Amino acid sequence: MRASLIQIGVNEDESVEARRRRVASLVREQAGADLVVLPELWTTGAFAYESFEAEAEPLEGPTYEAMAKAASDAGVWLHAGSIPELDPAGLYNTSLVFSPSGELAAAYRKIHRFGFDKGEAVLMSAGTEVVTARLPSTTLGLATCYDLRFPELFRRLVDADAEMFVVPAGWPERRRSHWTLLAQARAIENQSYVVACGTAGTHARVPQAGHSIVVDPWGEVLAEAGADEEILTVDLDPAKVATTREQFPALKDRVL
Repeated sequence: MRASLIQIGVNEDESVEARRRRVASLVREQAGADLVVLPELWTTGAFAYESFEAEAEPLEGPTYEAMAKAASDAGVWLHAGSIPELDPAGLYNTSLVFSPSGELAAAYRKIHRFGFDKGEAVLMSAGTEVVTARLPSTTLGLATCYDLRFPELFRRLVDADAEMFVVPAGWPERRRSHWTLLAQARAIENQSYVVACGTAGTHARVPQAGHSIVVDPWGEVLAEAGADEEILTVDLDPAKVATTREQFPALKDRVL
């Protein structure tokens, strides 16, 4: 299984529509991959709080349409990162997963919102559902950025048969060491792949960590990007999850 992570640079001088077109083109260039992954809130930038409401769109809005078409054109499973979703019930940080035919396979509203008493935590509503997406060779467990700090979500994803966690993010550079450590921890404790895609550059005056990362079920880093915009491609063996869990059956000793 070949995964391509597109670590997008969110440049404030580039319009949302221009970036949407550029990213769709990058997705189409990944024809031949099995899974393509984009970062969190790449249309606006994860820290561009003042843009969330202005750039919010319905679930089946322009980003949905552009990414569905790009997935279909490339013939790939596409985790299209997340968008600020405008719904009658509120504003959500919502991830979209498309099949190679361009059909929506899953949508996940971020459960853990970052910011404490400001930013995303007060501007967006919290999702409530644990979401997976079933691919022919594996089952994806969906999480977003700050979710990475909450291991109980990943346990619930494992209970829902997830074998590969896909984590789009807009993680800041000043906490990059946490990003790497947490990605490895979630892989080790759940004996699952972690495919985590971040953003590059600086937006809303917040330098981004970049360093998208792929970790195997033993916690080994298979590939890691640098700080700049980059496409990280790695070959994965979905069967390694079952093999790891059989060779070291720690999950069978769970009590809680």
